[in-house]
Amino acid sequence: MKLLQKKLSRYDAPQKAKAAGVYPYFREISSEQDTEVLMHGRKVLMFGSNSYLGLTNHPKVKEAAIAATKKYGTGMAGSPFLNGTLDIHKRLEERIADFIGKEDVMLYSTGFGVNLGVVSTLTGREDYIIIDEQDHASIIEGRRLSFSNYLKYKHNDMASLEAQLRKCDPDKVKLIVTDGVFSMEGDVANLPEIVRLSKEYNATVMVDEAHGIGVFGKGGRGTCDHFGVTDDVDLIMGTFSKSFASLGGFIATDKEITNYLRHHSRSYIFTASITPGATAAADAALDIMLSEPERQEHLWEITNYALDNFKAMGCEIGHTSTPIIPLFIRDDFKTFQVTHDLLDEGVFVNPVVTPAVAPHDTLIRYSLMATHTKEQVTHSLEAIEKVFRRYGIIK
Repeated sequence: MKLLQKKLSRYDAPQKAKAAGVYPYFREISSEQDTEVLMHGRKVLMFGSNSYLGLTNHPKVKEAAIAATKKYGTGMAGSPFLNGTLDIHKRLEERIADFIGKEDVMLYSTGFGVNLGVVSTLTGREDYIIIDEQDHASIIEGRRLSFSNYLKYKHNDMASLEAQLRKCDPDKVKLIVTDGVFSMEGDVANLPEIVRLSKEYNATVMVDEAHGIGVFGKGGRGTCDHFGVTDDVDLIMGTFSKSFASLGGFIATDKEITNYLRHHSRSYIFTASITPGATAAADAALDIMLSEPERQEHLWEITNYALDNFKAMGCEIGHTSTPIIPLFIRDDFKTFQVTHDLLDEGVFVNPVVTPAVAPHDTLIRYSLMATHTKEQVTHSLEAIEKVFRRYGIIK
């Protein structure tokens, strides 16, 4: 056995979970992503999806993807820098820019690629990148690729952020990067205070709206719109894989920044463009987002219903106030057991264990879609209460 294989063979955590019958990953689904999915011939309620507006199987979204595929083909075979720019790409960029309220937009092939390519590119060796300790992995990876000075502040702690800003050379660029809605625990960034501090210390602000768009703000424009700070936030990032029911991502900002990124961002220049089908699907989803505000309204109705019931049940849900609801277990193996037993009860949820979180912060991530019914949510609550009592998580 070669040294690499020998080294990696020591990693046996998946094998141990499989041997115990509780391995919770790569679970096969044989139907469309909806509130109810088919797994091994059995119907299961889906509470593990990021499709917050429930548009992944909307007829208009599917029809738009099919029509674009018939016209343009299945892929671009090149990056937007070279042969990979279509008229529908430019149209979607213009629409997203107008929707978000920024001068310009660039489309990337994935949301991960946006953060990787933007965060790693904007600042120089003498500049600073300042991130929340619970920012998404894509932001962390983008920071790791940068040559800039790196500072981290305690989660959503504005005194900690200010302490880091004070460490910076006032004459150098300071880029603060934060999630709008934090993807694991569902809490919301204190954007008004981040903006205030950015003005005081002459810093630039970038907000990841992956889990905010479609959920917060007028017409689902996100947390920046919700707090009224869109004009004060310099860069707004979003994904198409969640509320937009597609695949890809974007950065919305001013033209000086996009001009630089279009010619320097490696995950943009050296990755094939978003497919025609994905582009058209996102465009159609935007139409629905704007024309059917009742989806966002219903999402908040069932979110508040679930939050109230989890609190009454005695579940520990942290500081969430969003459709992402963490149910803390605080034990890796028990988290796997609970996930397994809930699937037996017909409820699909996602386990979040180390190294994604600290061992004492392991949790079940329960997420809601606008297409969930109150009856489906009630059924899931009953199943969760039953399983949580079985393991002594609630009394």
